[in-house]
Amino acid sequence: MADLSHEQSLEQQIDAWRDHLRRRRSVSAEDLERLERSLRGEFAGLVRLGLAADEAFLVAVKRVGRTSPPAEEFARARADQLLKPGYTSAASGWGEWMRQDGIRVLCLAVLAAAAVKAPALFGVSLQQHPDFYARNASLAVLPCAVAFFAWKRRTAPRTLGWLIAAFVAAAVFANLPGFGAAEAYASLTALHVPIALWLAVGIAHAGGQWSQTNGRMNFVRFSGELFIYYVLIALGGGVLCAFMALTFKSIGINVGPFFESWLLPCGAAGAVVVAAGLVEAKQGVMESLAPMLTRLFTPLFAAMLIAFLVALVWSGRGIAIERHHLIGFDLLLVVVLGLLVYSISARDPAAGPGLFDWVQVALLFGALAADAVALWAIGARIGEFGFSPNRVAALGENLILLVNLAWSAVLYLRFLLHRGSFANLERWQTSYLPVYAVWAGFVVVAFPPLFRWLG
Repeated sequence: MADLSHEQSLEQQIDAWRDHLRRRRSVSAEDLERLERSLRGEFAGLVRLGLAADEAFLVAVKRVGRTSPPAEEFARARADQLLKPGYTSAASGWGEWMRQDGIRVLCLAVLAAAAVKAPALFGVSLQQHPDFYARNASLAVLPCAVAFFAWKRRTAPRTLGWLIAAFVAAAVFANLPGFGAAEAYASLTALHVPIALWLAVGIAHAGGQWSQTNGRMNFVRFSGELFIYYVLIALGGGVLCAFMALTFKSIGINVGPFFESWLLPCGAAGAVVVAAGLVEAKQGVMESLAPMLTRLFTPLFAAMLIAFLVALVWSGRGIAIERHHLIGFDLLLVVVLGLLVYSISARDPAAGPGLFDWVQVALLFGALAADAVALWAIGARIGEFGFSPNRVAALGENLILLVNLAWSAVLYLRFLLHRGSFANLERWQTSYLPVYAVWAGFVVVAFPPLFRWLG
């Protein structure tokens, strides 16, 4: 999105904002002057953080509007004006973020995960030395967040030197035998080191504005949003882990040790940096949260399904389809469809095929293969033990999902090969939704008398 044009300069925008408030008798001259100072300060701070002028003005107006109903009214009107069709979509916004910041964020997240696991190379395992990891976890993760903001804000070398010194000092005191490493102080060290070092993150985030109120307030907002994003990522990661454990357990593979030693510590560390990057992206992209998280978890679920299928073929084991496994597989396929639908809703239909579209197709084919395996196992179980309400319901649900996934894959491939439009995929998904409701109603209403009659 382009910056404000000459005809719509900042002063003209502020004049329109000021005229709107003047027409509201509830705003006194003193209040108007105070609000204008706040507006200009917020705008200047956001521009220094790297936002385009029109984006910075919109965010500043919304923030000032929190303290004044008339100003909030103007903010809503301004948002409606800017967020029209053609305004930066979620998909294009994500692509822009990936080009500008995303690769660095992901590399730093991997670095944070590697730093957390580095002590294990020297025989210091998480299971045997939990206190050591508790004391040093923030020392492995927070420098990566600082590095991101130092690059993003072009932190002055002198400031960067002080930040590095702070982390070095924290590392020393956290591990000295008479200080943090002492058993009596281990818990206090583990609790207070990250609190102290969070200030370093704040200084890097402020980008030279830490001494200003707006700079510190922006960091407070960042911290709150980071917490929300981290919790949501953790919940999504928990769902991913649950499905992974369920699917691998169905073929007799216990992934618990992998979770405990690798996935949980590395994921928890990397998610901090990813969440920080997403919060930063939200300020400049103005996109909703669900499509962003969809873009994050789609490749993870695709990789999980592919790994499961490879393990299934490699081990040669069959799936033990019990009731909870049936439910788990159906929920997994529903999640895949949810990822697909969210991606469709966030994508610009007029945009051409991209890399993420191929990731979506890989996810669809992985889900199709998993569904086919589940259907084969359900059929085998019905052949061995006969029909039951649970087995028939699972069979019907998997068939319905199979049809949806299969035709979605066909339509997506046609779009990628320039033989069909993306609108066809949108129409298919929205048209197929009633099928699920009809089947659910049939199970609730017809299954009890049907199986009593059969029994």
